[in-house]
Amino acid sequence: MAATERIDSRLQLVFEDGIDPVSGETTYKTRSFNNVKLDATADQLLAITEALVPLQQLTLFSIKRNDTELITAE
Repeated sequence: MAATERIDSRLQLVFEDGIDPVSGETTYKTRSFNNVKLDATADQLLAITEALVPLQQLTLFSIKRNDTELITAE
């Protein structure tokens, strides 16, 4: 049986960056924040996001959390 251990976490904020003049589709820009505490809750990450967004010039599109896990055999 396999076991997993979370070893890294990253907060990514995705912002709308405008409209592509060729395709007419919305383009996006991502801001990443590394070394997020592994035990940070979704509510804590949302609170941080709410503090950071007013400092940005672009409109927030989405919030992502990317975790990296180490998989080992038990």
